Amino acid sequence: MSVAPTRATDGGSLVDHAMHRVREHIRIHDLKVGDTLPGEGRFANDLGVSRAVMREAFGALAALRLLDVGNGRRARVGAIDGSVMGRAIDHAVATAQVSVAEVWDVRRTLELRTAELAAVNRSDADAAAIMRHADAMRAAGDDLAEVTRHDIRFHQAIAQAGGNGLFLQIVRSFEPLMTVAVPTAWQTRVTHAQRENILHQHHEIADAIRHVDPARAALAMSEHFDASIGNLFGR
Repeated sequence: MSVAPTRATDGGSLVDHAMHRVREHIRIHDLKVGDTLPGEGRFANDLGVSRAVMREAFGALAALRLLDVGNGRRARVGAIDGSVMGRAIDHAVATAQVSVAEVWDVRRTLELRTAELAAVNRSDADAAAIMRHADAMRAAGDDLAEVTRHDIRFHQAIAQAGGNGLFLQIVRSFEPLMTVAVPTAWQTRVTHAQRENILHQHHEIADAIRHVDPARAALAMSEHFDASIGNLFGR
């Protein structure tokens, strides 16, 4: 297997060392998503550690979605997954390391850019999907679960249309907070006019992206966030 020596794990635990060597193996051998890795026993022999250490290392890497580990088959290289970042952000908010307002400030900045990119790079199928989620939000009426589901998918579809895979995963990482924030904000919109304004803003964003107008898409997204933040934080 010829894994190169490592210097990054000095002072770390055996499991830390093993995790680093597995990541090194992936990099050295230029493995891609879905490629298989040697088994735990092979790594254990090469690294001079127990199989229990390698089992724990593989489990930790799987929890981080760096490996895809299933019963009865060899571990595979995992795909990037925004849910890992989502759990970290949720933990940071729950433990008061960052505030919801800070998260929303970051999200606002990022989603203005994804709206611009979507307007430039979207396919016809992307544009149709974005508009479909905007339409579904309106059709959901007072069903907050459906409104929330399509609002989340709306923003993720925009990020996907932009063509930057990292942006998509970061937007996906906001999903746990959006699951709480969207219905909370929606409940502050007590009149038909207030709710219609938010629905109209989603359609404005979708329409700008459909018509390949990045400046209008970013402006519409900015207005949407200003209204949403006002509803959430009483601004």
